[in-house]
Amino acid sequence: MLLYWIWFASLSGLSGYQKARLLERFSTPEELYHGGWEQLPRGLDPQEQEALEKKDLTQARQILGVCQEKGIGILCYGDRAYPEKLKNIPHPPMVLYYRGKLPRWEERPLIGVVGTRKASSYGLQATRRISAQICACGGLVVTGGAAGIDTAAIHGALDGEGEPIVVLGCGVDVAYPASNRELFRLVAQTGCLMSEYPPGTPAYRWNFPERNRIISGLSDGTLVAEAPEHSGALITAANAIEQGRDVFVIPGNIDVASSAGSNALLRDGALAVFSGYDVVREYECRYPGKIQKREPPALAKGLEKPEEKVAQKPLPPEFSRSVENTGEKKGIDNPAKSPYSGVNKPTPQLSDPEKTIVALLSSQPVGIDQVIAASDLPSARVLSLLTMLQIKGVVQSHPGGLVSLKNC
Repeated sequence: MLLYWIWFASLSGLSGYQKARLLERFSTPEELYHGGWEQLPRGLDPQEQEALEKKDLTQARQILGVCQEKGIGILCYGDRAYPEKLKNIPHPPMVLYYRGKLPRWEERPLIGVVGTRKASSYGLQATRRISAQICACGGLVVTGGAAGIDTAAIHGALDGEGEPIVVLGCGVDVAYPASNRELFRLVAQTGCLMSEYPPGTPAYRWNFPERNRIISGLSDGTLVAEAPEHSGALITAANAIEQGRDVFVIPGNIDVASSAGSNALLRDGALAVFSGYDVVREYECRYPGKIQKREPPALAKGLEKPEEKVAQKPLPPEFSRSVENTGEKKGIDNPAKSPYSGVNKPTPQLSDPEKTIVALLSSQPVGIDQVIAASDLPSARVLSLLTMLQIKGVVQSHPGGLVSLKNC
């Protein structure tokens, strides 16, 4: 059965709408494959007929073999687990390849979070905080895997002990961007990596507008965090409006070009939000008992804020004096035996759970699974803590899913 779904999904020359229309006549792609031409709907154009004449299953067998070899799941349009919201969009994907665990689509509000790759510091911090709050308050974050806003949304979902759903514009076995390779591995352990493209598919530029319809299609509402004019995030917002979904916006600086597109959405009637709860409370009636106003533990303690750079701090009094007015010799800022500099690299404050994780690590890399087993904490919590410790510069990751204390 899977073989025929893969064949059907891979047929070029047929849109998702046309394929969904064919399935109204044939219950499964296998029936279509073996059916006679007299059973085909009337009015097919020559391009559609030519596409359906391609009965070679070689490519489908190869894709199925790769999925089995790499442990990649396949979700078909006809499966019970296929999300109903996605079935109702104009061009639904016939097959979704995934790594991780499929969420229970109908139990909690799904919120798409999108924005520019070249985000401002404000945009990144606001996205991360609000994404964490969405998860803590009972929602699930759906986003892409790009740099910038997408990456901040993934980190935020992990901060909020959520199960991020990341929709890729390439195969789920392709790390794009490469800098997110380790992050995608964490997502596959806690949430779900998903793509309509077969394994091995490169990140072609034209894949991303197609991917955007899946992000908005899976979601009850789409949050545009920060987007310039003509941004791909605005395509996602347009898809959401076409699909009858809500659009939310984090207000941005009116003098910053990267917020021009998202602020224009506000002018045109999108809902302004200032917290994750502002987003998910819109769905309290749809998901009774699932929404609660709650801060993620990391945010409640104020640990989500990055260490302030020295250039942003006022100079200490003794350094404010001119060189001409003092002959004092200053000691070096970072002696060899000091693990952290008192000026340039403050020792980060760690929560008790973070200290527990640090105590399990050394300079020798160990597997994350070993850390989870030794910690007696939920795996999602350990992964979130490791992510926060990496951000604070205490832990570093290594190839093969290994981590260690960072050498300073």
